Amino acid sequence: MSPTVLQSGPYRFFFFSSDRGEPIHVHVARERKTAKFWLEPVRPDYNHGFASIELGKVEALVRSHKSELVSRNHGS
Repeated sequence: MSPTVLQSGPYRFFFFSSDRGEPIHVHVARERKTAKFWLEPVRPDYNHGFASIELGKVEALVRSHKSELVSRNHGS
């Protein structure tokens, strides 16, 4: 399991060290649901299990924590 860089409610935000060759992004998980968001600009790459309304809420969290996520990605 990859280290959690941010926890917001039930959502765990994390990076994979093996993703270094890709543009900056973050993975989000809740229970068995997962999604990946590009950060520049913020947009979903894939979604496995989140309903569209919940995915919109997750995207809003990514947007509100974007600076922190970018900083932690560059620092990891």
